[in-house]
Amino acid sequence: MTTRRDFIGTMAAVGAYTAVPHGFAAGTENVSLPLPTDAQRRWADMELGMFFHFDIQIYRPRWNFRSWKDYPDPALYNPVKLDTDQWMEAAKAMGAKYVVFVAKHCSGFLQWQTDLYPYGLKQAAWKGGKGDLVRDFVESARRNGLLPGLYASVSTNSFLGVDNPGLVKAKGWLGEPSPETQKCYAKVCEGMAEELYSRYGELFEIWFDGGALAPEKGGPDLLPIIEKHQPNAILFQGPAQARNNIRWVGNERGVAPYPCWATGRDVTQSDGTKEEKGESFSGTPDGLKWMPGECDVPLGDGKWFCTMHQNRPYWTMDYLVNMYDRSVGRNCNLLLNAAPQPDGHIAENEMKIYAEFGRLIKGRYANKICATEGEGNRVELAIPKDKGPVNQVILMERIERGERVREFALEAQLGDGGWREIYKGSCIGHKHIVRFDKIEASRLRLSVSKSAATPLIRDFSAYCN
Repeated sequence: MTTRRDFIGTMAAVGAYTAVPHGFAAGTENVSLPLPTDAQRRWADMELGMFFHFDIQIYRPRWNFRSWKDYPDPALYNPVKLDTDQWMEAAKAMGAKYVVFVAKHCSGFLQWQTDLYPYGLKQAAWKGGKGDLVRDFVESARRNGLLPGLYASVSTNSFLGVDNPGLVKAKGWLGEPSPETQKCYAKVCEGMAEELYSRYGELFEIWFDGGALAPEKGGPDLLPIIEKHQPNAILFQGPAQARNNIRWVGNERGVAPYPCWATGRDVTQSDGTKEEKGESFSGTPDGLKWMPGECDVPLGDGKWFCTMHQNRPYWTMDYLVNMYDRSVGRNCNLLLNAAPQPDGHIAENEMKIYAEFGRLIKGRYANKICATEGEGNRVELAIPKDKGPVNQVILMERIERGERVREFALEAQLGDGGWREIYKGSCIGHKHIVRFDKIEASRLRLSVSKSAATPLIRDFSAYCN
């Protein structure tokens, strides 16, 4: 089954910058832990986003970008029903707070007005070559109360003969592979960044997907451009030393491993071309960098772009709800994909799926039985007598003070007055969702058995669904 990373190839994992951890006092203790930036904290609170994959390759679905030839004719690009406000309707119906558009994918086709090279909307049939889909997308997002983000990979570009990890490997518009064409490609990428990050206002998230080859290895020098124009943007696999990096969780199923810590050590691989299993995906509680995970996933058939299959399989609603619990509920954000059709319209049956998913998630967390907050190794939650059984708990730490909890148990006080353990876990972080069989309990208790510092609990809430 073709996945987005079959287009991308091997993934380059890059290091991330975290400010020197600050010591702080909690009671009589004096500890130092890696902390999120303000932008990373804001990102975590958004929790749910929508991805939009739309590119010229959907007009030639069997084209292989690694053929380095027979590029889809820009004249094919003519999405006559494209309405970015309809895209935002899908995102809002799902409950997304941010949106990310694929401005430039592996084909190299540029979906904004640019003269960087002659393969993009200036050469397209759509709007007589005068369209700017990036602008339409960003303005539509803001108009609909959503935070806009852009995807623009620098690791692959068929039109320019570039493949992972961002090297000119075949003859393209720049010419045969050589040190000179590599320098030219780096300049093109810097030009893309300058245009995308300076023209459209503040961006919430920037996707690199495959990392960014370091300048000393022939890659573009992107960090100064990002810091100048988008200092607060969250960067998915951004350049090493960027302040607001986030990481991939190792799959395209929309679920994170558990535990999934927001901190990690240096995950840069020696050759800069791949990310290995283990700590790179699940993080580590002993990490020195704050770099949380994002779970990206297509809607159901593993395809990121519309394939127009009449019998395209989709996730069931139960699977989607479980996906939410195993992504957002495992200290990550969930980024669910939408794949508009060649005419630019999202299919009505898919619009219904997003709306139903959003309705179910909203309903699941609409009726909070009770909630509390607190600090220390034990935090108790009293359940009102008239509120009925409980079968779900949300736990959140105050991550502005770092991830502190390492091991914990949830206990319930039953009718006989005794306490029974109902769950054991490790990572809480921004959010951990716990589901269990319905129980009648008078109190719930969070008991932390291991921590890096005094536990600081932002939310301990109970639900019944």
